[in-house]
Amino acid sequence: MINVLKVSNELRRLGINLNEKRIRIASYINTEQCSDLTLPPNCRGFGRIHHFRRYQGEGWPLDPLPIDPARHALGLPDDDEITAEVFQNAVCNLKCWYCYVDRRLISANPQHSSMLTAEELIDCYLSESLRPPMIDISGGQPDLVPEWVLWFADTIKKRHMDKDIYLWSDDNLTTDFLWRFLNQAEIKRLSSYENYGRVGCFKGFDPNSFSFNTGAPPEYFKNQFSLMRKLIESGFDVYGYVTLTSNKNDRISSLIADFIDKLQSEVHPLFPLRTIPQRILEFTPTQKRTNTEQQKALQIQNEAVNFWQQELNKRFSKDQLETRIYKHKLNI
Repeated sequence: MINVLKVSNELRRLGINLNEKRIRIASYINTEQCSDLTLPPNCRGFGRIHHFRRYQGEGWPLDPLPIDPARHALGLPDDDEITAEVFQNAVCNLKCWYCYVDRRLISANPQHSSMLTAEELIDCYLSESLRPPMIDISGGQPDLVPEWVLWFADTIKKRHMDKDIYLWSDDNLTTDFLWRFLNQAEIKRLSSYENYGRVGCFKGFDPNSFSFNTGAPPEYFKNQFSLMRKLIESGFDVYGYVTLTSNKNDRISSLIADFIDKLQSEVHPLFPLRTIPQRILEFTPTQKRTNTEQQKALQIQNEAVNFWQQELNKRFSKDQLETRIYKHKLNI
């Protein structure tokens, strides 16, 4: 099992230079992940263009994230996709077996990363002829170095581009580093940044599936709910993903119901409407390391997602289920 706190602290040490405001950013050049990209890497190898698409496959719910929040914020017409410029930090404190990122791109490996500032990344973005209206701060685990998102937001605003760019960031809901390393004024500045949304991923629907998916102790499962609640209380426009892969297919129906109970009681009564099951697919970096048990988990998720949709239909009205995801207000 991963010692999450120890690994998190060590990777943070390797992943940030506070004095120079630099973050360790992954380079996609000559990596397995690069072979899965639709377009070649850009921004000197530190960026990539990603197409977020609503359709996940037959039997799966449509995924409006971050399409609908981004298009709404920027005043863009409705569509079933949006492109984003993605930057990944090169550190992650989990080892999710289905992760599409090379292991060497999340271990602070200096051969596949460089220490860059938000200013330098924005300069790279502006030098490209194809500039998506959205920037995705991804990883890795961006919240090991929460200053990164704040520095990015500050840089965009300083350059008077905050009305033209939607900022989105990922979080694996494992640490309280956002509140530990940013002060209250900084948190308020980031949460009040108008065109910013963030998504936290629940890595499983019970302690067993969480541990199976991440390699982290099962007791960290419950922390996800309190951290998500704290993000809402801090004023962030926040959404959720949940991965439904598991090595066990017994009691799935009741476990999914219990998970949604916890979302409603420990996060917010409407938060299941802001949470999307994320279909796990195989990518080049995962094909070599996926074992028989994990292959089975890819099938179990298809069973689990049916129970997810049945539960939502029991708990919410047709109008609620059809309402745009960003319109479900989380007032606490």
